[in-house]
Amino acid sequence: MEEVRQHRSAEDWITHLLAKGKYAFALHQFRTDFPEQSDTANKFALKRLADKEQIISIHKGYYLIIPPQYRSKGILSPTLFLDAFMKELDRPYYLALLNAAAYHGASHQQPQEFFVVTGFPVLRPMKKKGLKVNYISKKEIPETLLDTRKTEAGYLKISNPALTATDLIQYAKRVGGINRVATVLAELAESIKTDAFDNNLLNHVPVTALQRLGYLLDKVFDNQPLANTLYMALQKNNSPLFRIPLKTPGPTKGFASDDRWKVIVNTTIELDE
Repeated sequence: MEEVRQHRSAEDWITHLLAKGKYAFALHQFRTDFPEQSDTANKFALKRLADKEQIISIHKGYYLIIPPQYRSKGILSPTLFLDAFMKELDRPYYLALLNAAAYHGASHQQPQEFFVVTGFPVLRPMKKKGLKVNYISKKEIPETLLDTRKTEAGYLKISNPALTATDLIQYAKRVGGINRVATVLAELAESIKTDAFDNNLLNHVPVTALQRLGYLLDKVFDNQPLANTLYMALQKNNSPLFRIPLKTPGPTKGFASDDRWKVIVNTTIELDE
């Protein structure tokens, strides 16, 4: 049983949390550890810490602790607090898109924004000290398609390579368009295994995203093992393929259409070096 510790001050309390590898706390935790203090005294103590840039509020009743080495930035990377924050909100989540791709070795362009997929209701974007966290809401968060990574603050859930690839295609407009996505996918494809195209993925991801991924794997990256496996998986799953544009939004009239993937090639993919 953990010994009950008496904290002399709020500053002593956050130092103790940092020593335990915790970079964030909720207001109710603070109140529990200082039961004799009034709400007014609590607010004053937290305001003093905020004024000294030792903590920062990122959500109503939720604070990050800023250790000395991060004080010049005034904020932490979401990789240090996202898991604890989402547990506090009681929400499923995963780190997605370019941020997840970077974890899988496809860090061609370092993302300036973080993208987190979670459920409903929609969370508003978080903007603090130059950091931006965008939230994308899905009805279902597919735990079987997530990887868990160890961080210095605990753990972090990220989309696996195949889900990362299909999310990048589905939300291409959010990260700079299909050309930028293709550049990242060219590297990310090396981390995708052929057994990734199973029912878990096919039943969660829109068929349109799989069609575009198949086209890129087949015709742009010349990765026949992955392309053929994906195509066979779609056939086995009886997934109907309808004609769709490669780039959305974009004109579709007057452009050639790929017979296998039913993709209207309405843009030329140019991979960045």
